[in-house]
Amino acid sequence: MTALAWLLGLILPACGAEGAAGLPVPAPMDMTSIERPTTPNTFLAGPAGMRPAPDVVTLEWQLPAPALYEKARVLFARQTRSFVAAEFPDRLQLHYVVRSALLNFPDLVTVQVNAEAADRSTLVIWSRSVYGRSDFGVNRDRTNAWLAVLRQSQER
Repeated sequence: MTALAWLLGLILPACGAEGAAGLPVPAPMDMTSIERPTTPNTFLAGPAGMRPAPDVVTLEWQLPAPALYEKARVLFARQTRSFVAAEFPDRLQLHYVVRSALLNFPDLVTVQVNAEAADRSTLVIWSRSVYGRSDFGVNRDRTNAWLAVLRQSQER
């Protein structure tokens, strides 16, 4: 953590914490009842027909839901400054805290895998800022990068 982040932590406490610390442990979410704020600091990726409408439509994966969950769990935990905040394997749901490099701002990312059939599944990623009105596209860029990492792993 930078000295600037430590100082900012005096005003915004979660910025003064490391990893997933400094924020409440997330509870399981009902991803079918996401209430998006009016601020432009969230990004939602999900299957076609999802409500609320996603910012980007994710494809259906030709993988059983538990296999996609495990692949996402491993790959997303490896991403820069990403920390597992909670895991709910029975719900195929993951929660991450992702921190910015300079000021250690925390963002929350929730990942949900849904079974569509025995051998097919879909993925929802909801990335949102804890602080601020705008995120300068960080949540969009992160979500698209995570989806790209997942697609690339499938192509190997």
